[in-house]
Amino acid sequence: MQKYLSLFFLITISLIFFRPVFMSARLPIPADTIVGLYHPFRDLYAKDYPNGIPFKNFLITDPVRQQYPWRYLSINLEKKFQLPLWNPYNFSGTPHLANFQSASLYPLNIVFLFMSFNYGWTLLIILQPLLGSIFMYLYLRFLKLERASAFLGGFVFAFSGSSIAWMQWNIIFNVLLWLPLILLAKERLLQKFSKKWIFIYIFAQICSILAGHLQILFYSIIISNVYLFIRFWQLKSSGKKIIYFCFLNIIILLIVLFQLISTFQFILLSARDLDQAFGRNGWFVPFQNIVQFFIPDFFGNPATLNYWGEWNYAEFIGYIGIIPLIMSLYGIMYRRDNKVLFFTFIFLISLIFSIDNLIARIPYILNIPFISTSQPTRLILIADFALAILSALGFDYWLKKKKSINTSIVIFIIIFVSIWISVYSNQINVSKELLDITKRNLLFPSIIFILSSFFLFINQLYKNKVINKVIIVLLILITFFDIFRLADKFLPFISNKYIFPSTKTIEFLQKNAGNYRIMSLDNRILPPNFSIMYKLQTVDGYDPLYLRRYGELISASERGEPNISPPFGFNRIITPKNYDSRIIDMIGVKYILSLSDIISPKLRKVFQEGQTRVYENRNVFPRAYIVQSFFLTNSRQDSINALFDKNNTNLNNMIIIEKNMLTDNKRFNNHIKLSTNNGKVKITEYAANKIVIKTENSGNSYLILTDSYYPTWKVKIDENNAKIELANYNFRGVLIPDGKHTVVFYNTLL
Repeated sequence: MQKYLSLFFLITISLIFFRPVFMSARLPIPADTIVGLYHPFRDLYAKDYPNGIPFKNFLITDPVRQQYPWRYLSINLEKKFQLPLWNPYNFSGTPHLANFQSASLYPLNIVFLFMSFNYGWTLLIILQPLLGSIFMYLYLRFLKLERASAFLGGFVFAFSGSSIAWMQWNIIFNVLLWLPLILLAKERLLQKFSKKWIFIYIFAQICSILAGHLQILFYSIIISNVYLFIRFWQLKSSGKKIIYFCFLNIIILLIVLFQLISTFQFILLSARDLDQAFGRNGWFVPFQNIVQFFIPDFFGNPATLNYWGEWNYAEFIGYIGIIPLIMSLYGIMYRRDNKVLFFTFIFLISLIFSIDNLIARIPYILNIPFISTSQPTRLILIADFALAILSALGFDYWLKKKKSINTSIVIFIIIFVSIWISVYSNQINVSKELLDITKRNLLFPSIIFILSSFFLFINQLYKNKVINKVIIVLLILITFFDIFRLADKFLPFISNKYIFPSTKTIEFLQKNAGNYRIMSLDNRILPPNFSIMYKLQTVDGYDPLYLRRYGELISASERGEPNISPPFGFNRIITPKNYDSRIIDMIGVKYILSLSDIISPKLRKVFQEGQTRVYENRNVFPRAYIVQSFFLTNSRQDSINALFDKNNTNLNNMIIIEKNMLTDNKRFNNHIKLSTNNGKVKITEYAANKIVIKTENSGNSYLILTDSYYPTWKVKIDENNAKIELANYNFRGVLIPDGKHTVVFYNTLL
């Protein structure tokens, strides 16, 4: 029974942490930002909340702007037994499963089969600290740590500042939580290759890969393989075991190969290499923000609307609690073994490459693929992972050896006194108002430190076992209180009714938009990816991965000239605003949303709810149409020039094709003649992975579908395979012969 008592307590702690879910049916989803920040939802509640419904943390908007809608789309398609290959709702169509952060194939998504999406999402969030703490506890117990030490390490790993900061994203920590289990499985397999641990190893690796975050996965793979290499060397393992591990890794690779291939295909066609974030404030952890390892809210907290440090708080918060931090230092100073050496190295490397310095800048200066577009602040998660293990190792050494902890405490006294002196002498050089925020936020960690130091000294003075056990329990309880206080301040738990409610504006668009697209002229109206929840198709999108050609096209449209040169003027978030552009007409934008009146000959107001106005674009092109002429260009620049050429007055009657993108050059060597008569086009089915169009035309004609071109899309005409051309810079064109036809676009795996 005692063997499972610690696991029981870890489970209990996680349930206590998520008490709002069980006690008041409030969900760990930052949906208060939906109704508090954005229209038309603010219009819905404007009568009672003219300034918007109060929201807890403005910093946590990405989960409802990215991860939640993406997973919602994936699960809805998978419940229909369809692979979620394509997202038709953003970027005028974009790959979905290939977007790694959609986590479409994450094995734990199985929970959605047994409950509503909101509660499935909530359960996945709860499972993060629950599984993370259990896996870390089991790994530390394998290292022969005392139960109390393993318990502390598991708790710290699951509820560190970085894991709390990213918890409601529901992907980042879902990757990292498997790392302790992977390390444990490797240790077990080094002892003996058993079916049980082979299965656990394969399953944990697959879950880590498919959980949805490439950068954290990259770090986890490096750590686990360096760890394995060192253990091979320490144990003098035979070559046969190395071959076994290679074989297991090949099996894992084959299982996830489709996901990886589709993602890397998307990356190669994306604008990811043009990421403009490097060099901006907050790209690296500012050196002064190291203080947040000791004082988490030294610069304030976004949840209390008083954060005054560099952007952004969630990227910099590495706090693991005062007592675990003391124990980490104690373990580094006194415990002389390879485990401490390895995880100290991991911590230091993570810290060095996350803080702005010459060494950390090298991968970006050299423009190393993948690394140069990865934000180094995420290494704080790895630093906290290492600190969690070091805190357990230090605590265990203290429990067993009872060696004086005075030196560690003295070092912390020096650190805290230095911080207090710098604040009260205003060496940080800020206004009195900001200084007062810092002074208030210094109090709680200082009290925790004084209280912890007192109990640590008492434990050294008295060798009574009962007193010692009581003090150990008190230290752990102080750590719970310390970390939970930070989490309760930062994380919102929200009523179910605020999660993507419907409004009159939404209902109008759902009724009238059909297969046309919509566009917002204000970032406060229906932000990118919200449209997924309402099955509305937009030209905007928010994703680190978006098709480069689409980015170039929108950039030229916004500039009002055929300029496709980077930088585009946007980064990860595409929100076109230039409604006068012919490109916007061509893409099929029928409805334009605004918070102010618009005077334009092409627009007429058709609806208004509160401040949200809806305008109809009278110049909009059909979603699919037949053209009677084509224009062959020599390059992508020539193609964009042709789109902006004022002599080409009828863009809706011509197709622009680049020679180097042709699927069959011979057809154009024969000078295809197109019909001069207008054809008829009707979309009879439009789904994520399949589009059916009925056509009728006399003579050869080109059918243009203004959905983004992507190589996984194929087409059949009356059950006969045909070719899709890259048309009008970014879209799909198909040569249609004379007569009545059924044209079927369908998406394939690769």
